Amino acid sequence: MIHCWTHKLNNAFHVIIPARFAASRLPGKPLLMIGEQPLIQWVWRRALASGAASVLVATDDERIRSAARSFGADCLMTSPHHASGTDRIAEVVRLRGFAPEDVVVNLQGDEPLMPAEMIVGVAQAVQEVARTDIATAVAPIQTLQEFLDPNCVKALRAVDGRALYFSRAPVPWPRDRITADKPTDFTGAWRHIGIYAYRVSSLLRFAGWPPTPLEMAEKLEQLRALEHGMHIHLVALPTVPPAGVDTPEDLDRVRALLAQ
Repeated sequence: MIHCWTHKLNNAFHVIIPARFAASRLPGKPLLMIGEQPLIQWVWRRALASGAASVLVATDDERIRSAARSFGADCLMTSPHHASGTDRIAEVVRLRGFAPEDVVVNLQGDEPLMPAEMIVGVAQAVQEVARTDIATAVAPIQTLQEFLDPNCVKALRAVDGRALYFSRAPVPWPRDRITADKPTDFTGAWRHIGIYAYRVSSLLRFAGWPPTPLEMAEKLEQLRALEHGMHIHLVALPTVPPAGVDTPEDLDRVRALLAQ
């Protein structure tokens, strides 16, 4: 049985929002305005709506810290040398002295439309599903184009919701439904949604390991956890949540949606 999206609120978790200024496609992205608020403030409001016990912005840029403090967010300056948001979050839990059994959610700083219930759902999966180290989310693949797109990360799951593998390749490969060496069917394929909840003890172990062969081959950090035998649970969503902001076109789309 797959742990599904839940509407029950439980504040026994914390949300950390990693935010960098130096995004390659949209420099200064967290501070770009959407209506009368910067992008990072919209994300922070989504985190607050989840009912989390605490919400913290983690950054390496004084401009982001200043903006976060101006709208009342708790903000912590972290090292500028982190390779990923996961490493930044690991620094935060050390600095703030989180307990090993605490649960933290990594909410990316470019997700102003993330449903609050989804934040709750991944946190509760860590709390409620036995032996879970990390929880993340998946949604059904909608089109063949999406299935074949290497930028759409696919997830393979066991019948109990445990993650078996993540890949940029079109998996599962439908062997009997191939035309001109390409799949014609994507039934049962899942798209990975990039939100994570961690038990703190698991997060610190994960961040302490060097990159692994599968991780480096696919350029997918979560494979490091699987290669070391961690249990990643997949929360099944009925539909894909609204996409975050990576490009100028994304920014225009989000501005239009939030203006409504």
